[in-house]
Amino acid sequence: MKPTIRPIKGTRDFYPAEMAFRTWLYGKMRAASQRFGYQEYEAPMLETLELYAAKSGEELVKEQSFVFTDRGGDTITLRPELTPSLARMVAQKQRELPKPIRWWSFGPFWRYERPQKGRTREFFQWNIDLLGVDSAYADAELVAVLVEFFRSVGLSAAQVVIKVNNRKLMEAQIKALGLETDKIDGIYKLIDKLDKLPTDKWRAYGRDDIGLSAAQIDQLSGLLNNRDLWQQSSELTAFFNAINDLGVSDYVEFDPAIIRGLAYYTGVVFEARECSGSFRAICGGGRYDNLVADVGGEPLGGMGFAMGDVVIGLVLEEYGLRPALRPIPTEALVTIFDATLIGTSARIAATLRSAGLNTELFPEAAKLDRQLKYANTQSIPVVIIIGPDEAAAGKATVRDLRSGQQQVVGQDQLVNVVRAVVSGQ
Repeated sequence: MKPTIRPIKGTRDFYPAEMAFRTWLYGKMRAASQRFGYQEYEAPMLETLELYAAKSGEELVKEQSFVFTDRGGDTITLRPELTPSLARMVAQKQRELPKPIRWWSFGPFWRYERPQKGRTREFFQWNIDLLGVDSAYADAELVAVLVEFFRSVGLSAAQVVIKVNNRKLMEAQIKALGLETDKIDGIYKLIDKLDKLPTDKWRAYGRDDIGLSAAQIDQLSGLLNNRDLWQQSSELTAFFNAINDLGVSDYVEFDPAIIRGLAYYTGVVFEARECSGSFRAICGGGRYDNLVADVGGEPLGGMGFAMGDVVIGLVLEEYGLRPALRPIPTEALVTIFDATLIGTSARIAATLRSAGLNTELFPEAAKLDRQLKYANTQSIPVVIIIGPDEAAAGKATVRDLRSGQQQVVGQDQLVNVVRAVVSGQ
């Protein structure tokens, strides 16, 4: 036999059970977004590399993007993130769009990374952004949306935490330490790697790659351990007041080590983490004030975050919060007793569908045991049996596979009876 062709490394097959979870997750993200008035949108899966080259950071563009040249000679990439596409779309119709802009999306993205726990090369991601308002309450609203989602899936403040910082604060503090201004982007990269590298390797990266002395690294370490630093930021003080007003402060804390790797963030930044530290960041986001102008629009600030489906799935599983879902939508199976009754069964199935009931017709005449076994393995709750006697009398047997109870009813009563049995009445 030929070997089975395997999927591309870092991608996933979504069998019905996995697809049911993805759809459930999407529904929770949709509900949290719409609770705050956000509108759903989508952008192309393919973009020019130019869109990301100066906006997302060198590592994302040069190391993590799937890049190719199309037949016209243009350099194209599978989208590694959505915010630059959002900025481009807003810039194209900036004067037509009512402000503020509240948009959200859920779709596929690609990054060429080493697959590992919590990280794949193809993933699905929730993106949500608020543009056109520069205020502490706009920044806090995105965190409140995230908390709404966490609460809806059963994650408490004892299980997840949203860690917040501000890039303006950190830039001022880094300069106050006497560190060179031209090294700030490198220092941001160093801070972003704090929880990704062992201490010795982190210090070595700061020394060898960023060019900091041992004393400067010590100063930076002290800065990153100062949990009262937020009090020196008027923006963070206003932000935490807004978080309190919105009723989500129990999920939020200040952490000076949160800096985010993307180059376009300008103010508040945040990441959500599982409290035990066993997983990568669940999501991350922040304020970006220059991105719309950078892609050809007029200056327009925004705030947003993105959450991939992989890590949140692992966290929900860890806490026993991943729901037991029934992948099949079928509510009733109409069996076929024998070849002479196929037409009768087909007409009954059509009647049930017309009444809004999700109904399968077994595709061939077969032993009843085989058809009932199929219904059980698929967790179909109701089976309809029409044998010669039932057909002659204009009746049908309705069997509830959950309880084992059954009843013989007139075919003109089937819709109401099946609907009642499906709903457990």
